[in-house]
Amino acid sequence: MGSIEVRNPLLSKKLKRTETRLLIIDDNQIRFNQIRDLLTSSGHVIQATLLDDLQNFEKQLHQNWDLVIFGRAYDLKYEQALSLIQLSKQPNLPILLLKPEDYQADQYASYIRKGIYDILNLDYPDRFYLGLLRALSSSHLLMTQQHLMDELESAQSQAQSLVHDSNKAVALIQEGIHIQANPEYLQLFGIKNEEDIVGLPVLDLLQPKDLNDFKLRFKKITQGQFDLGRLEIVTLNDQVSVPNPLKIEFLPATDEDTLQITIDIETSKATNATSATSDKNTQKTTPYQLLNRTIIKQPSDINALVLFSLASCPETIFEGNWVTSKNYFRQIKEFLKEQTNVALFEVSPGIFTGLFQAETKAKLKSKLIGLSSLTKPQLLTVNHTSYPLNLRIGYVILGSEIGDESQFEQLIDSAYKTALPQNEPTPALELEMDLDIPTMEIHHPDIKTLNSSPESSLIRALEQSLDRGEIHLKYQQLYDKQDTNLYTYEVTTGFIFENSWKDLSSLRELTEDPELSIKLDRWILVESCKQLHNFITQYPEAKLIVNLNKDVLFHDRTFPEFISKLITIVRSKLTHPLILQFSEEDLTHNISEAQKQITQLRQFGAEVSLRDFGNTIYSESAIRKLDINCLTLHHTLTKMLDTEKSTEELQEKIKIFHEIKPVEIMLRELNDMTLFANAWNVDARFIQGDYFQKKLDHLIDVQDQ
Repeated sequence: MGSIEVRNPLLSKKLKRTETRLLIIDDNQIRFNQIRDLLTSSGHVIQATLLDDLQNFEKQLHQNWDLVIFGRAYDLKYEQALSLIQLSKQPNLPILLLKPEDYQADQYASYIRKGIYDILNLDYPDRFYLGLLRALSSSHLLMTQQHLMDELESAQSQAQSLVHDSNKAVALIQEGIHIQANPEYLQLFGIKNEEDIVGLPVLDLLQPKDLNDFKLRFKKITQGQFDLGRLEIVTLNDQVSVPNPLKIEFLPATDEDTLQITIDIETSKATNATSATSDKNTQKTTPYQLLNRTIIKQPSDINALVLFSLASCPETIFEGNWVTSKNYFRQIKEFLKEQTNVALFEVSPGIFTGLFQAETKAKLKSKLIGLSSLTKPQLLTVNHTSYPLNLRIGYVILGSEIGDESQFEQLIDSAYKTALPQNEPTPALELEMDLDIPTMEIHHPDIKTLNSSPESSLIRALEQSLDRGEIHLKYQQLYDKQDTNLYTYEVTTGFIFENSWKDLSSLRELTEDPELSIKLDRWILVESCKQLHNFITQYPEAKLIVNLNKDVLFHDRTFPEFISKLITIVRSKLTHPLILQFSEEDLTHNISEAQKQITQLRQFGAEVSLRDFGNTIYSESAIRKLDINCLTLHHTLTKMLDTEKSTEELQEKIKIFHEIKPVEIMLRELNDMTLFANAWNVDARFIQGDYFQKKLDHLIDVQDQ
């Protein structure tokens, strides 16, 4: 029998025809040369860059790459590289790991879950080469997919333009010959049937008076210079039914070698000018088309269209200059984009729509419920001045792609009239009665009350905000270096006072009103637990770190029971879904009482953390004496990540804390790439900051797109 040749398409020449861009992270030039030579000897064209430090890696991430190969580096870990790639402009860039010296086969799945594409061994060149080809093929497929989607959008846009131009004279031309025309085009030149125009040269119909000038311009247009595509010609064709000059525009068509020609058939020059302007504007892709393309890119059976509009608009916006007004509406979109993590499309000024998707109806409902917090009064900063923002949010369920503009308008109308769903009213969630402050002994300092003082005005405003339920809860996701607790969020709080933000965890005036402080913290706990109860529908392993003031710990006698009830109604599968976080300074002032209260809280199922830790002479004593699980370091310690030397000093401090007690340490306020990247060089398990995810008004996973 004859033999049959079987050829793996991975081994075809198509991967060799384009330059392969490799970013190789290694401290060994020999390995770099080995990889490069292995590929070039197989016929690949290679552009490879070698580095082994964080600073150069950050710079290179601004370039486009096909693959990243990670070997060994001086101050860069593979986990660090993964996290930075995921936050770069190429988040799906495959990263191959050269087999570590201490690698065990049973660790393979763990590496893959963390984001490594594959683990390769240079000791086996053939296997290494095939593994690299698989990764390269996958990378090219992802880039091709994106390119094809862009091409599809362009083709759809051109097709839409052609449909819109059906009231104009439109034809398609290939190599200077007509291949298609609409009725208006046929009528313009006195032709009865489309068959009669197919095959006719464009010059035979247009018959331009200045023939040489037209030929020269047409040649440049066919070469892609479409900036020359709009022109006027005087035609010598006496069959043309409109007066000279003809207003013509050449545009690229769907097929690469095809042109679209559009001719105005209006007789009035003024009308022509208006029509040209209108045509230019209407060629822009409409919001419903953009939504349809998003559905094509991200197919899902469970979709909702959410409409964001203004419930009211501050008059001060219109009292300033045009730039202020323009930037205010621009900031609305930026605010919504940051808060929702979905693509947004502008329906009209100040009104946006977005596509929300989920795997199940329950998870979609959970997402929609979470959006309700955005309807609280917000602040937008425009040109260093704060302005109020009040949103109205509605939704409608989408079955599939949107048919046309009319259906889209109907959906928008329905979404405008349909409020977001709310948490189901159950006895477990009716906790308002628990906001009543139990009997307690609080000794007030002898301070003369000044009802007209700024302090009293602020406290009164805070009470009113609390009564109206307008206290803002901000949620910020933590990055777990161990990739096990992925959905831990810190809760901070504040309210809007005289068009400015007031942070409640550092509000000095609250220390003079313990009852209000306790009532506030109870409300914060209730509301954050409602959010958590809703959010665990999407992410069952979610947990919260809630920042509290000292009074609820020292003066609320039923606080442990209250926490126990909260943990019960959250209905989390975790044993400790709540971590209560207090200021180190507040607890060290009464360390013995703090010990007693923390012991009770732990008995009732809560974990306890200290914030702003490590910057006093009492820090080491506090960690020894208090039964705590976690520490959030003081912002002055975070700043030590700015330089290599001070980062090493910070690591020494953290080492001492770990030697005293095996606690989990968090670094917060990592708001740029340098701080975030350097945080990997110290033994703090959790890192957090604006670079990873900003503080948001509802719970959302940073990778949920």
